[in-house]
Amino acid sequence: MRLIPKVYYFYKSTKKEFVKKLLTILTFLFVIVHPAFTPADQSPKVDTNAKIKAIFLYNFTKYIQWPADYQTGDFTIAILGDNASLYKELSNMSKVKKVGNQPFTIKLISDASEIGKSHIVYIPKDNNSVVTKALSTVKGKSTLVVTESPGYAQRGATINFTIAGGQQKFELNKLTAQQHNLKVSSTLESKAVLVN
Repeated sequence: MRLIPKVYYFYKSTKKEFVKKLLTILTFLFVIVHPAFTPADQSPKVDTNAKIKAIFLYNFTKYIQWPADYQTGDFTIAILGDNASLYKELSNMSKVKKVGNQPFTIKLISDASEIGKSHIVYIPKDNNSVVTKALSTVKGKSTLVVTESPGYAQRGATINFTIAGGQQKFELNKLTAQQHNLKVSSTLESKAVLVN
């Protein structure tokens, strides 16, 4: 019978320590498990819109033929305006892909005067104010102008991104392509919404 009082005494004397340890353990578990205390996801966010447009822009190069004097040196895609997500996606692609035999480079430009001999100029919708100047700058050049605002394929852009049925689509102005000496394959035509 003397064993029970000893155990009880031991328990009673360590009760405060036991409760402290139990509370410490429970607090530790709460901090680990509770989402408010877990670090935010450190993985980089992917801009799916930029990723889709980058894939489209790269794939356009497979179905459009530029004149011979545009088939040497680097193939250049210029982004007119601030679009860091698209720049990043295209830059990543340029590290592992080529356009035909040409390495391709991406440049962010802030003014239409910087277009130079770019093969493709992409103008984001938040930069519509420069479309007219860009179209004037590429007149007589074999530059594919790609926009993303309603009506721009009819106003001089060769390709204009649109959304139809919740999916990314594009309009193609064949006449504009011909004026810039760009040969568009029938495959690309079949995938496009043709406009004049």
